[in-house]
Amino acid sequence: QVQLVESGGGLVQAGGSLRLSCAASGRNFNSLAMGWFRQAPGKEREFVAAMGSVGRTLYADSVKGRFTISRDNAKNTVLLQMNSLKPEDTAVYYCASRANVWAATGSSMYDYWGQGTQVTVSS
Repeated sequence: QVQLVESGGGLVQAGGSLRLSCAASGRNFNSLAMGWFRQAPGKEREFVAAMGSVGRTLYADSVKGRFTISRDNAKNTVLLQMNSLKPEDTAVYYCASRANVWAATGSSMYDYWGQGTQVTVSS
């Protein structure tokens, strides 16, 4: 089993930045691919970014150039740096893991999920 705990959400004005953090425990973090998803009210959960255990990254088109995913294997942590935030980025952001070296965009490809952290971007 893998336990995931997100932190770093909050309220920010449009154009601002936030950094989300996800701490993982329970399994060799180096063997996990990690992803970020988000869900806005009334909408389905959608892919945001992911990073494989070997470093390859994937991004949703809507966040390319604004968000950056990174990982610190020594601290069992994955980060999501979010810059130039827009009101449409408002959502609950979830961290997820999969026991695979490769990142993936489909939520069904991930085995474990965190509880989520709220990000609200005001206009």
